[in-house]
Amino acid sequence: MAEQRKPDEFYMRRALELAEKGRGWVSPNPVVGAVIVRDDGTVIAEGYHERYGDLHAERNALRHCTEPLAGATMYVTLEPCCHHGRQPPCTDAILEAGIRRVVIGSGDPNPQVCGKGIQILKDHGVEITEGVLREECDKANEIFFHFIRTGTPYVVMKYAMTLDGKIAAFTGRSKWITGEKARGHVQKLRHDLSGIMVGVGTVLADDPMLTCRLPDSKNPVRIICDTNLRTPLDCNIVRTAERVPTIFATCTDDIEKISRFEDKGCRILKVKRTDGHPDLPELMRKLGEEKIDSILLEGGGTLNWSALSSGVVNRVAAYISPKIFGGADAKSPVEGRGVMDPRLAFMLEGTEVSRLGDDYLIQGRVRKGSAGRRMSGDVLC
Repeated sequence: MAEQRKPDEFYMRRALELAEKGRGWVSPNPVVGAVIVRDDGTVIAEGYHERYGDLHAERNALRHCTEPLAGATMYVTLEPCCHHGRQPPCTDAILEAGIRRVVIGSGDPNPQVCGKGIQILKDHGVEITEGVLREECDKANEIFFHFIRTGTPYVVMKYAMTLDGKIAAFTGRSKWITGEKARGHVQKLRHDLSGIMVGVGTVLADDPMLTCRLPDSKNPVRIICDTNLRTPLDCNIVRTAERVPTIFATCTDDIEKISRFEDKGCRILKVKRTDGHPDLPELMRKLGEEKIDSILLEGGGTLNWSALSSGVVNRVAAYISPKIFGGADAKSPVEGRGVMDPRLAFMLEGTEVSRLGDDYLIQGRVRKGSAGRRMSGDVLC
């Protein structure tokens, strides 16, 4: 029996659920979901962009449909593309299928699309409804929108700390500040984002792997900020560089050092020195050219301050544990010089609070034009 037709928001919400299944797999493309519905409200096909280079959501949904499509409505979280890339235009497939109406969540800021996809469909008599659950659809592709507009990665600064603001005991021991559920959430971030970045200090102190330990997941590209290539060649990151893509951002001109790292499978990105250390804005531009659209910054206090003060951080994810370490010399998540006055603080907006077991996650976007972002960095990488 036919279903009763539900509001457009109902089907768009399902398309958003589908889009999330592609998170981490489609970068630097957007996550997109599509649902096809008959006039009587029956869902006859669904699809999403599953892997970079594979079918887009619209074509994937059309492929899964076994019923006549003429007169149906397609709900899609992002404006259909109208250009040839790794896949042909989705507008062509929609028109060929005889879809009568297309309901769209977000417009596509990609200059190759940017309203053109909508106009092509309109010109061919397709009824268009725009902006359904736009806020949710825009949020789903916050990374893509930033990358397509700036050409630089979207940077999420992540850290775990105690209630008294410590990221380690005074001995330097930090395992574990948060519980299992919060640590699992971090692993999901490692899958979702394209790269993970730390400073050489973190490598020397912890000898980390910086991989994703979730099943059916991918590893982020590892990016190490190492001014003079002090990283030991026998550390976990260098030893596994042939299996997990690894980039060293450095300022050194020592050809012998560079070749030793390259022989181990590492890539070297030379960047200019700023205050004697790698220039992070230049590094972001170079990583963008590598199609790295997002980075999880898991650095210590010095790299975190450098990233904040140079203006490359877009979002902060702070995991807070209900513990108190104490210790005047115990490390905090953001060190460096710090701001001179509370009015110069880096401000977060759109903050969200989630509970993860006994721990809490506070997330927010770094406000553009925040006073602190006008400061120059003065720390080491």
